[in-house]
Amino acid sequence: MKTFLLMMTLMFSTVTLISCGDGKAENMGEKIDNSFEEAGENIDEAVDDAGNAIEDACEDVSNENC
Repeated sequence: MKTFLLMMTLMFSTVTLISCGDGKAENMGEKIDNSFEEAGENIDEAVDDAGNAIEDACEDVSNENC
């Protein structure tokens, strides 16, 4: 009987820990995903800005030579 009670207690504790851990892990995963997505958007914006600056510079040089 003691073994059965011990096994049930361990099983209940394990299930409780696993169910609590999933929510925290899921939230952390979402935060990481959002961070990477935001970083990607910032990189895209920086690349676009750099491309626009190069294009503007080329137009300025082109207009000066005409």
